Amino acid sequence: MTERGLFRKIPGWILPVFLLLLLTSTAFAEKTPDSREGLPPLIPIEDFFRNPKQTAFAISPDGTHLAWLAPWKQRLNVHVRAVGSDGVIRATEVEDRDIAGFFWANNNQIVYVRDQGGNENFHLFLVSRDGEDRNDLTPFPDVRAGVIDDLEEHPDEMLITMNREDPTVFDVYRLTLSTGNLERIAENPGNITGWLTDHDGRLRAAVASDGLQTVLLYRKTEEDVFRPVLTTDFRTSVSPLAFTFDNRHLFVSSNRGRDRRAIVELDPETGKEIRVLFEHPEVDVSALLLSDHREVVEGVAYVTDRVHYTFFDEKRKKMQEYLTSRFPDMRVALADRSREESRYIVSVASDRYPGAFYLFDPSDKSLKKLAELAPWLNSDHLAPMKPIEYRNRDGQTIFGYLTLPVGVTPKHLPVVVNPHGGPEARSVWGYDDSAQFLANRGYAVLQMNFRGSTGYGRAFWEAGFKEWGKAMQDDITDGVRWLIDQGIADPDRIAIYGASYGGYAALAGLAFTPDLYAAGVSYVGPSNLFTLMDSIPPYWKPAREKMYEKIGDPVADRELLRAVSPFFHADQMKSPLFVAQGANDPRVKKAESDQIVRALRKRNIPVPYMVKENEGHGFRNQENQFAFYQALEAFLARHLGGRSSTDAAVLEPLEKTPVPEAQEEAAGTGEAEASP
Repeated sequence: MTERGLFRKIPGWILPVFLLLLLTSTAFAEKTPDSREGLPPLIPIEDFFRNPKQTAFAISPDGTHLAWLAPWKQRLNVHVRAVGSDGVIRATEVEDRDIAGFFWANNNQIVYVRDQGGNENFHLFLVSRDGEDRNDLTPFPDVRAGVIDDLEEHPDEMLITMNREDPTVFDVYRLTLSTGNLERIAENPGNITGWLTDHDGRLRAAVASDGLQTVLLYRKTEEDVFRPVLTTDFRTSVSPLAFTFDNRHLFVSSNRGRDRRAIVELDPETGKEIRVLFEHPEVDVSALLLSDHREVVEGVAYVTDRVHYTFFDEKRKKMQEYLTSRFPDMRVALADRSREESRYIVSVASDRYPGAFYLFDPSDKSLKKLAELAPWLNSDHLAPMKPIEYRNRDGQTIFGYLTLPVGVTPKHLPVVVNPHGGPEARSVWGYDDSAQFLANRGYAVLQMNFRGSTGYGRAFWEAGFKEWGKAMQDDITDGVRWLIDQGIADPDRIAIYGASYGGYAALAGLAFTPDLYAAGVSYVGPSNLFTLMDSIPPYWKPAREKMYEKIGDPVADRELLRAVSPFFHADQMKSPLFVAQGANDPRVKKAESDQIVRALRKRNIPVPYMVKENEGHGFRNQENQFAFYQALEAFLARHLGGRSSTDAAVLEPLEKTPVPEAQEEAAGTGEAEASP
């Protein structure tokens, strides 16, 4: 199994692999510095964003077969072969959309997950390792399914969650693979947001929430009723990770009584902490490394400048030391392992290396390379991602990363500021295809973990509450000012580009600091916080009150939300804007992008607007990813003067993308939508 919290045994919904088509245009923008000595070659867009050659390797429980994702008809599909054999079987033949993730259900069957057009209603599908007997295990309209436990001791069964009875909540079902039979074994009363089994596959813990209060629920046996053990407000985290191997206690990631999350053993009968396994003085710790086979807590993982490990188990420690010695300066992780730990899948990657997978046999320490993700990329032409830190205007330290173009003196450079999404997430060190693409085009790329980002403790996270467009945006602005003061950034050639919350930050940057940025790019970014919260998916209902606390209540904080919604301040925006949106996005509806494009076009500001009808919260399909980065390249070259392989004419049809007329009222505001 994989390392819990950092790498999951059962992929929930693996982040999409962004893919692009072949770029054939060789035209350059007029300002392209393409002939200077020392610059790496202009790498084709497809080399950054096309399908990996092979990825996401997993090993069968008995260690005899490998499965992985590889392209077939431009889509990632599951492939299988026996260990030691060259005979490959294509187990799936999906043509419309990449498979989002998969895992071995048992030695002979694989479960994979798919949605339709980016709607995030993921279904579970079953296929035998020979590619036969493909079945939709959750063939119900408008449902979203997930996996709680694959029940290793019962290879024909697994426990899943599904919102079939009520779209707002997820019940637990026992699924029989051979028959497809679904037996509901736990009904969600309406407030349970997570479930946990013990090491015998018994459903014995859960987490409930009304949005503002979180309750840890526990039962000694499955015949008992869940009872509340511990109640905290949502700011206090007590997140169950796993039962102890005697099934008596819980390992949790908790910040109760401390600022930063620690790994703690907790007595679920009393709610009391028994011992602290590990805590870090600077960052949260929420990744627990377990060996189910040996029934050992191996260690923990945490992220400071990059991922680090602390081991409690000598065997696991020596294994990591050996693997790290074989791959110095790389991020080395155990991606999967056979049930008896006779074979492991090892992943290796760095900031300038997309990665590779190896088959590791600990008995003789042999390593066999299975595949490289992108063997066509030359690491010498890619840019290092350097950890950086700066002080914001309030005196806090903000951590982040700076990727500088290769072969250029880092002075007076065009810059792309790239705030992360979430915002409850964080930028991390590693290979970032978008940052590498931009650096290859001559841009410095600045990524920062502004207040409200996760991983740096409760106080830093809470400092972002109701600070969208305010202090959170100030942290981004202060990073840009720092880069200018360092002499790295050309103050006249700075763009801000982000996705989701990062897209909001791009819009806010153009609206609230209009003289700072020469251009902005909003990729599935919200523009109006009233309509954003009015259109959240039904299964986010338990989190609505929490969103009001963290972002703002549309009624009580009406003036705040209006003040920080870029849509209502479009009259202050003067720099060029490029917007990209998936039509089926369930998180940030297309109306969010429509509103801001419409408002700017009413002022006769041309806005390239890319809408993909078969996409959701971010583009997955190769041709759509390619189209996005082609337009991004041309847009930035036009306004910042970086290198480009795309003719600017690609933007012209996007400036004419039709936008629906405004609805009579902007939802949630009680006001007719009008040009701000």
